[in-house]
Amino acid sequence: MPTREIYWNIDAHALIYLFFAMALVVFGYGIYIRYKRWVKGRDDVRWDQLKTRLKLVNRYALGHARILTDRYSGIFHLFILFGFIILFIGTLVVMVHADFNVHIMQGWFYLYFQSLTLDIFGLLAIIGILMAMVKRYLFKPARLNTSIYDGVIFTALLAILITGFLLEGLRIAGTNDPWALWSPVGYAVSLLFASMSQVQLEFWHGLLWWSHMFLAFGTVAYIPYSKLMHMFSAPANIFFQSLKPKGQILEPIDVETAETLGARKLTDLTWKQMFELDACTECGRCQDVCPAFAADQPLSPKNFILDLRNHMHTQALEGEEQPDVVGLSIKAETLWACTTCRACMEACPVFVEHVPSIIDFRRYQVMELAEFPETMQEATRSLEARGHPYKGTQASRTDWYRDLEVPEMANSSDVEYLFWVGCSAALDERNQKIARAFAELLNRAQVSYAVLGSEEKCTGDPARRMGNEYLFEMMAKENIEVLDSYEVKKIITVCPHCLNTFKNDYPQFGGNYEVKHHSEFLEELLEAGHLNISKELKDSITYHDPCYLGRYNEVYDEPRLILEKSGGEIKEMDKHKEESFCCGAGGGRAFAEETGTRINHLRAEQAVDTGASVVATSCPFCMTMMEDGVKAKSEGVKVLDIAELLAQATKKE
Repeated sequence: MPTREIYWNIDAHALIYLFFAMALVVFGYGIYIRYKRWVKGRDDVRWDQLKTRLKLVNRYALGHARILTDRYSGIFHLFILFGFIILFIGTLVVMVHADFNVHIMQGWFYLYFQSLTLDIFGLLAIIGILMAMVKRYLFKPARLNTSIYDGVIFTALLAILITGFLLEGLRIAGTNDPWALWSPVGYAVSLLFASMSQVQLEFWHGLLWWSHMFLAFGTVAYIPYSKLMHMFSAPANIFFQSLKPKGQILEPIDVETAETLGARKLTDLTWKQMFELDACTECGRCQDVCPAFAADQPLSPKNFILDLRNHMHTQALEGEEQPDVVGLSIKAETLWACTTCRACMEACPVFVEHVPSIIDFRRYQVMELAEFPETMQEATRSLEARGHPYKGTQASRTDWYRDLEVPEMANSSDVEYLFWVGCSAALDERNQKIARAFAELLNRAQVSYAVLGSEEKCTGDPARRMGNEYLFEMMAKENIEVLDSYEVKKIITVCPHCLNTFKNDYPQFGGNYEVKHHSEFLEELLEAGHLNISKELKDSITYHDPCYLGRYNEVYDEPRLILEKSGGEIKEMDKHKEESFCCGAGGGRAFAEETGTRINHLRAEQAVDTGASVVATSCPFCMTMMEDGVKAKSEGVKVLDIAELLAQATKKE
């Protein structure tokens, strides 16, 4: 039966290709408009390591590795994606066969692929769309937004698929296809037309064929102007993701030559940061895991990206008169609510990088405008004047070890490790116990180490995360000079923030060291037999994963191995390891005044709900936040660092 002839005997080939060309022009123009916006951003190299990037696309775009963490959503995405991929290939086969006289639609290929496979994947695509509609309209999670345009997209996709099966059914009914059973869906549909005459079959086939074509071409043209754009932008954003270590998400600023310190205008961001605004699928997974959002703080990572996208699409992006983003599209308090915990970035299925953009806008607010929370300003002034962020503390960096045998670098020679104590463990009375316990363990294991004592200063991590890049770089260079003067090669620290700074930030300024967190080092000492358990712990313990140890540096197992070897019964919180919930101290929030619901209280409640008698930490900042939160939620639950617990378990009677 005819498939490409209008019934008033006009050859349709020219019209088909004309409409197809028109669709491609509209499609291409939409892409071009977006491209012109993206390239107004600063340069950023995201084309290197091609093989690695293609593997990531295969895993996360085609394989849906992150989307499948929500099994229902992952399944319907896979059905829709591969359904349309296979149908697109089938359409190309038809075109090559009919228009280029390459007869490939025959034999087993025709039966297995062009008939059976296309029917199966077309049906899966319909099932996938219906599943998506059920989730969005009947059981919609709070994280999803729904607009009339979503309904338009679902309707268009369904119409393409349904008209395709109707066409197949009409063809089978009109030709009495002897191989009809190889197209099971088409055959089932053909039964609906069993009573039609040949003339009716041909009329409806012709009408539906052109309707199907216009729907398909129209949808192609609509892609760059709709959410369907993520079919292309999402895999591309996965391809362009950062391949640097997870902890190395911030880039230095050349303060001597930079026209603007940080981001004021949208075009102060990189092209990649602007591109990912269009890659966002609006799924809201970042919002679901954000501790600030959970605590009703003025931050939704999803809305942050969408507000920037709206700014990109509606505001002028040329000339010196571009509007400031903060104050117009983003509220200043949104920036300061972020704990930089990286949970949003780990949850995002298309690898949008929220935190670097937030820090870039912070940098302008801090270094150019000096407009940021007063308590954070006090911390930075203390960093400048005293080398630590604790305004008003009376402790010195040597107080915690006055009665211990702790060697200092200035009086030692040829030691293997520098024990970098960190500001919190050295100056906070509660956290000094962590430093003492770790030093005692080092002494028991006869480790060759020393501390800097009064020569130690803050690594600059709070300054960098708050946005004062200039102060951070100054402190980093001073510390590197001191470390190099002692020829330090290996560093151990009880603070994950110090760990991350030495391991991921300092190499940007020439400071390259072998850095280990005390949990990693202590587990090695246990494994090597340099520390021995003499008194097993009898407590039930829940372990809180610090963000800068876990998500930033992927240290999850060592603290748990220490607790297991010490005899503790571990009770995991629902949110643990990669999905751990932040304590609320990161991103300079340890020095911010809290209002409303406190993030650390939410996390403490999760810990107390396990029924454990001890909450274990491996970060001085987490210690402060968890201890405060646990006191507010329960009596009798202790908060201890893993070093303190191991010191108990290895103490000689």
